[in-house]
Formats: sequence, structure tokens, C-alpha cells
Amino acid sequence: MENNRRDYNRPARFGAAEWQARVELAAMYRIFAYLRWDESIYNHISLRVPGEPQHFLINPFGLHYSEVCASNLVKVDIDGNVVGHADWPINPAGFTFHSAIHAQVEGAHCVMHVHTTATQAVCCLRQGLSFSNFYAAQLYGKVAYHEFEGITVHMDEGERILASAGGKPVLLLRNHGPVVMGATPAQAFALLWLVQRACEVQLAAQSMGEVITLPRPVLEKCVADSLNFDPRFGAGEDALAAFTRLVERVDPGYRY
Repeated sequence: MENNRRDYNRPARFGAAEWQARVELAAMYRIFAYLRWDESIYNHISLRVPGEPQHFLINPFGLHYSEVCASNLVKVDIDGNVVGHADWPINPAGFTFHSAIHAQVEGAHCVMHVHTTATQAVCCLRQGLSFSNFYAAQLYGKVAYHEFEGITVHMDEGERILASAGGKPVLLLRNHGPVVMGATPAQAFALLWLVQRACEVQLAAQSMGEVITLPRPVLEKCVADSLNFDPRFGAGEDALAAFTRLVERVDPGYRY
């Protein structure tokens, strides 16, 4: 039934697989807007087009996340060329490292980048993310860092960002903000949820005093036990489905 609903409003110019991806990505933009993870018209969530590994979808530059819908997402190739028709341009700062990741990281089907206050604040700390709370513990061994080089509009930085990630799914751009990479939108969303909550708790805890250090064996156990990574418990799919139902009630227009 859900797939039929997604396909019902599909324009003829889009294939069924691409349209489903568009609907899923548009829903994600609405979820970010609901959670206040948006940043005016900036920041990005990108998703590979199924069956087209050299193409990905990204938000049109100039629209708020609450205005993004399935049909106005822009399809681009890894060189930044718009594929097909688009009513809006794309932001070069989003294309630079998203394209490098999509082009070279096989499992990075969905890439998310935000500038939330909590995550950017932690990216500005010399010590970065502290593995001292419930959420951060689940990210142990999954976080890398990239030094600040300014606004990410230069193509050569995309390669350096990729090298800095070193195969880790979470990359904290120092003095800038986090980038997460997932095999699915749900997996990327689960990772970003952990990053966001970990940073919020860290800032609250550090404002009150010295945080408790967690031993490595406990951190490793938390990662192994995390429901966010366990396919038996949805690996983020259940949480994403719940938020999708929420934005569906608020405004189902993202499907068009």
C-alpha cells in the first residue's frame, strides 16, 4: 500500500525507483525541518538514484526544507551537471564533498550535513566529541575529523574530506559541522540522531562540571548492542517510519 501511494502521483518523466527515492528524500527534508535541523536554505541531504550510481538527488538551492518535494529535487551527476529538467540551481558548497563521497564510497548512498548549534559547537571544541554519554558511546570508533579550510566550494577539498573520513561513517568538519554517510536514508538518519543527541548532552554536561570517562570495553559493548545498527530492530527504519508518519500528518505535499 505504501509503495502504491508513493507511485500514485509519479510524473511520467520519472521511473518508479527514482520516484520512490525522491519521495523518501523529500520526506527527510520535511523531517529535518520539523526537528529544526534545517539551516535557512543551506545544508544538504543527498541520495544516490537507484540503478544510477553516477547520479544523486539533492535539494534545490533557494528553497526552505519545508518547501522541498519529490518533484523539485535536483538530479546531478558527480561532475555537478544537472541531469534532466530542474527549476532551481544547486548550492556548490553542497555538491563539492557530497559528489566526492557518492563517487568513491560504495556504501554511502545517503549523505547528510547540518549546522545545528549543538553539533557545530562540539566541532569547535579542541577535544571534539566526548564519548561520555549514552548517545556518544554508540558512536565509538565511528568518528573522524577534518580540519577547517573555509567554505566548501573548492573541488580539491572534496578529496581531502574523503581522505579524512578514512572509511568512518561520521565525519566532524572542525569549526563547521558533521557529515554522516549511510547505506540507506534510515541508517544515515540514525547516525545523525546519535550525533545530535550526543552533542546536546555533552554541552549540557560540560557546562556543569567534569564528565565521567567511560572505559573502552563499555564503549565497544554499547556499539555492539546499539539498536541503531541492528537490522533485527530496523537499524533506524522504524524511527524513520515514525517521523515520516508525523510529517505526513502535518503536510503530505512532500509527495508531489
